[in-house]
Amino acid sequence: MAHKISDECISCGACADTCPVNAISAGDTQYVIDAETCIDCGACAGGCPVNAIAPE
Repeated sequence: MAHKISDECISCGACADTCPVNAISAGDTQYVIDAETCIDCGACAGGCPVNAIAPE
């Protein structure tokens, strides 16, 4: 199960910096997680300053 970034995302990029498999990239309006690449480690959720990331 991958993690998902909610609309609370402020596009700071902190989550992308913490992802060990580079599954996170900038989308049109916020950062997005590639579900096929995500290893469900949760590092991104811990790095998000606004708690916008949760398991899907």
